[in-house]
Amino acid sequence: MNLVFLDPGKLTARLELDVRTETPDGQGGAAESWNFLRSLWAAIEPVSEASHERASAEGVTITHRVWLAYRADIIAGMRFRKGRRILAIRAVMDPDETCRFIVCRCEEESR
Repeated sequence: MNLVFLDPGKLTARLELDVRTETPDGQGGAAESWNFLRSLWAAIEPVSEASHERASAEGVTITHRVWLAYRADIIAGMRFRKGRRILAIRAVMDPDETCRFIVCRCEEESR
């Protein structure tokens, strides 16, 4: 496998990592909340966009690749925040399996 080169100086986006917490609502369901875990430096690379319609409202979903220094504790289902933007983590991978960087495939929905 070829080594992936990423200049660490490109990790210029400050992101906040959130984890989802579900608490019982007393009626058999669960209330969802997001809790801040830590701040991270990352590089955000837009990949594609797709238009959609939900409940008669048009929107756009933008797919991003988010590059970070390697961490074993980031999994699909978490999310990144950058100001008002929310990037839902869909998949996490080590691009060259050397534990130097991870790449997260994320989706951002327009509001």
